[in-house]
Amino acid sequence: MDVRDEIRAVGEVPELGLVVVPGGLGLAVPGHRWAVPSAEPAEVLAALEREFAPRWVWWSAAATVGTLGPVHLARCHDLAAVHRVLEGGWREDPAAVWAGAHGRTAPPPPSRRPAASHGTGLLDLDGAATADEPVTDAGQLAPTWADGRAFDVEEPERLDRAARWAGLALVAAAAQSRRLAELPDRRATASGPPLPVQTGFAESAAALLAVELSRTGLPLDRTTAEQIVAAAVGPRPTSPAEELRSRSARDAPVRDLLGPVDLRNPAQVLSALRGLGFDLPDTRAHRLERLREAHPAIAALLLWRKAERLDTTYGYRWIDEHVGADGRLRGAWSSADAAAGRMTAQAGLHNLPAELRPAVAAEPGCGLVRADLGQVEPRVLAAVSGDPGLVAATREDDLYAPVAAALGADRPTAKIAVLAAMYGQTSGAAGEALRRMERAYPRALAYLRAAEEAGREGRDVRTYGGRLVRISDLAPAEPGAATAARGRFARNAVVQGAAAELFKAWAATVRAGLAGTSGRIVLCLHDELLLHVPEGDADRAAELLGGALDQTANRWAAGSGVRFVAEVSVVRRWSEVK
Repeated sequence: MDVRDEIRAVGEVPELGLVVVPGGLGLAVPGHRWAVPSAEPAEVLAALEREFAPRWVWWSAAATVGTLGPVHLARCHDLAAVHRVLEGGWREDPAAVWAGAHGRTAPPPPSRRPAASHGTGLLDLDGAATADEPVTDAGQLAPTWADGRAFDVEEPERLDRAARWAGLALVAAAAQSRRLAELPDRRATASGPPLPVQTGFAESAAALLAVELSRTGLPLDRTTAEQIVAAAVGPRPTSPAEELRSRSARDAPVRDLLGPVDLRNPAQVLSALRGLGFDLPDTRAHRLERLREAHPAIAALLLWRKAERLDTTYGYRWIDEHVGADGRLRGAWSSADAAAGRMTAQAGLHNLPAELRPAVAAEPGCGLVRADLGQVEPRVLAAVSGDPGLVAATREDDLYAPVAAALGADRPTAKIAVLAAMYGQTSGAAGEALRRMERAYPRALAYLRAAEEAGREGRDVRTYGGRLVRISDLAPAEPGAATAARGRFARNAVVQGAAAELFKAWAATVRAGLAGTSGRIVLCLHDELLLHVPEGDADRAAELLGGALDQTANRWAAGSGVRFVAEVSVVRRWSEVK
């Protein structure tokens, strides 16, 4: 009998546990498990998705579908992603997930990467022989299951164990869902499931999106990229000696102005600048930018830095290593960092210099559709604090205009005031601006002060959507700079973390709207989404981005009255965005 017939016989299948191992997969619903041999598990999953459209439950998206070919699965409960919401921190291995779901202290991290997470593994029959029971008498996962050795056995035992592992995933997911439902729903009006439950859904979708982003890649015109690098650092060197000559030529104009200094040694550069009369604490770019016109050496140094960064970080080696033959820039993606939960990426995808944006180009017959959330963090602050004055300001396209009126200040000062409030900056012009914010928006500032106080005291905080931010993992709670830094971190994390939750919920809604088309999300950059779609679908994709934001805001900030906005552009190259 086909596994679909067996699942159909069970009845309604709202959730389906899934584990993928070499040679097939394990499936489970409460009370039933299936070991499914398959040389093409992606095809099996696609058929199950079409018929049952379940919410897939797995230990992590990377471990489950990261090694498969493209297959669209609409909904999932990602145990690792939800664990990071509930427990914070960096751990997301099965042992920590299981313990956290059941309110137990996590055992030490596994000493090796689980074999089941990457679909391969040397046979370790001695270790696997002790792995009959996945849960110990103490209620923890058995080490051989938690670290993957339980799957280092021959078929059919490996598939049977995969089915048991899928059943345990369902148990852990149910426990996590209960914990999410117990967290406060901080919205002004209930809309759908409790907000922390929705956060779990969105974080799970983001984990799946991270796998897809890693696989899909960002379209990058290699020829344009190499031309940009060549214009800044010279032609591609053909030998180490030629590379050295190119570096010396790039250094020469700056050394002519600064003297015989090693430009790659910050201490020597700082000393040379002091010799010119600039008493600086360091050579950070923002300090030098203020002095660009003060001396030709500083302008030359800033120009040299841009070229040096292109050469050493985004130069020819970077292109060769990360841009595939298909013209896609690929790096590993994570759905959440260990701090406030923002998406992160490797291979320079999150720090691509502006000079290289012309190289990010749509493929023939396609276009790029870009959307950027406008002034998202102050709008999020309005939603999470419920400050009526700040909520009213969000109704304008430019939030800083009504803020400036309320503060009796110009727009630049208003922007400084809002940023100072969220980042805890108290000195100079920011300090005066912050005092004005205290008077104009007392509820928003009280919300931020409460978070800062918690941080100073070493108490963990939770974001609006329920993510735990571990302040206790930071520097020890001692008087002085460390305490102040923890306070500032917490103050910003409750806003930045909430903004990350809104962003990922928006991205998940956009992903769902693209289902069934060839359009794909190809970049998630803090508050910015970049889609790659056929030219004929570009206008519909632009409408999708706006509509998805409205849907997301209506769920995420229900009853708040806060308006969220996005600038949407249809372009051929990323640099064309105004």
